[in-house]
Amino acid sequence: MAHEGLVAILGAGVMGETLLSGLVRAGRDPATLVVSERRPERVAELTEKYGVRVVDNAEAAAAARTVVLVVKPQDMTAALAEIRDHLTPGTLVVSLAAGITTASIEAALPEGTPVVRVMPNTPALVDEGMAAVSPGAHCDDDHLEAAEELLRSCGRVLRLPEHHLDAVTAISGSGPAYIFYVVEAMIEAGVLLGLPRSTSTELVVQTLFGAATMLRETGEHPTVLREQVSSPGGTTMSALRQLDDHKVRAAFITAMESARDRSRELAGS
Repeated sequence: MAHEGLVAILGAGVMGETLLSGLVRAGRDPATLVVSERRPERVAELTEKYGVRVVDNAEAAAAARTVVLVVKPQDMTAALAEIRDHLTPGTLVVSLAAGITTASIEAALPEGTPVVRVMPNTPALVDEGMAAVSPGAHCDDDHLEAAEELLRSCGRVLRLPEHHLDAVTAISGSGPAYIFYVVEAMIEAGVLLGLPRSTSTELVVQTLFGAATMLRETGEHPTVLREQVSSPGGTTMSALRQLDDHKVRAAFITAMESARDRSRELAGS
């Protein structure tokens, strides 16, 4: 018998545990959560750390009103086969698997199963995630709100049509890696300019954090904030001229287009 509010998280890897820990920190009773995990040492760890019940996929699916699939895309077919005959009618299925469409999940589950697809990102680990959610064919607003409530436990959530998710993957899904890449380059530049690596790292990381906070809290357009730092004929303008000469802006756009195209390819494979 499915518990009215029970949430089952299938897959206790990094993102699965991130969601689990976010829900517990947000005040959800661990008694309303179950997790599926095969590795015995991981089972012991999760039970001790969060006080949740750890069961197999079939039992998790039978018990829950919401099933969250946090499996690798290549493992999705097997996971769906394990749960399809155990789902209670009306159970919401939320998928965090990259590139797997709601239509393909729906086709592997009982007719009429509501499915929500999510594109999360890794800052969810520090409760600053950016997730996009998209409804399948059988979703209503209540289903979407239930999925959004889960994901708000570790960040912000946007509701978007599914055809936008390849672009979301390219921007927020892969986006943290672009930021880390830029930060690496800035730290290396500081070392080249003679600073100790630890000093350069502290300068760059706090500058990034401060700039991001300004963007979010002031609501100003980034162009306005950039111009506030860019005195005529000054050091910032000299640096920005070099970035423009090296077509850094164009490179970012091309890179994100490439990520979008690769996301489409993976969805079709």
